[in-house]
Amino acid sequence: MLISLIVPCYNEQEALPIFYEESTKVLAGMNCEYEFLFVNDGSKDATLSILKGLAEKDEHVTYLSFSRNFGKEAAMYAGFTNARGDYVAVMDADMQDPPALLPQMFAMLTSGEFDSVATRRVNREGEPPIRSWFARQFYRIINRISDADIVDGARDFRLMKREMVDAIVEMGEYNRFSKGIFGWIGFRTYWLPYENVNRVAGETKWNFWKLLKYAIDGIINFSQAPLAVASWFGMGMTLLSFIAVIFIVVRKLVFGDPVTGWASTACIITFIGGVQLFCMGIMGQYIAKTYMEVKQRPHYIVAESNRAEVTRIK
Repeated sequence: MLISLIVPCYNEQEALPIFYEESTKVLAGMNCEYEFLFVNDGSKDATLSILKGLAEKDEHVTYLSFSRNFGKEAAMYAGFTNARGDYVAVMDADMQDPPALLPQMFAMLTSGEFDSVATRRVNREGEPPIRSWFARQFYRIINRISDADIVDGARDFRLMKREMVDAIVEMGEYNRFSKGIFGWIGFRTYWLPYENVNRVAGETKWNFWKLLKYAIDGIINFSQAPLAVASWFGMGMTLLSFIAVIFIVVRKLVFGDPVTGWASTACIITFIGGVQLFCMGIMGQYIAKTYMEVKQRPHYIVAESNRAEVTRIK
């Protein structure tokens, strides 16, 4: 049996040697064949040089180097497309996904009860409180408004059988949200809890605004609820406007008071205009996603690899 370890890398020169050493020790003791599939996502530091050095001294190491930065989702998809293993894992190079969990995950899969063993953090020690709060709210919202089954604290770190990986590769959508894809395709998944682990070296590439954008992309990719919200806003504002017209007419007929107050009128117009722009913005997000899909651009372009038989454009 062959285990493929997909490792997306973006400016991970400090963490890569540590990750490689620890993962090699764990895999060597698992009594199975293994391969590393490092995906260099357009790093600007010495990440590619380190990967080349690892590939020269270890035949288990394969690296794919993108022509530019395409993002982690594209890197994972490139890994899924080129992985040859009967079992495939996705891990980060910063050691926040502990390699020591792999033997336990592998044993659970080989028992035949599950198709995937996924990890989830039981705490968020070391994270800013506001970021943790928003993360919890995101998981709560997306599970309510979409078909994706995403557990709070879910990581991309998981070990899957070949059948599940093939299903992921078949979902060739350009706008990818892997956490949602993992849940949408189904399969029997066991969630393995573990204590949060801080980065072993380097700095995180995810700031608050990148995570917020990632969350919005996930909601739009797997739910039509925002469009329904825009529709309800429109109907609500129409009803409110109709009631206001009746009130003004009745007031004029009964009391004979003229309608006064330009300030209140301006506020109402501004509010309604804001609601309209908000709803148009929601629809614009869906149109933009559709626009990117119909152009059918490749998810990634591989500029360099130490393996000849790789899918270079997908």
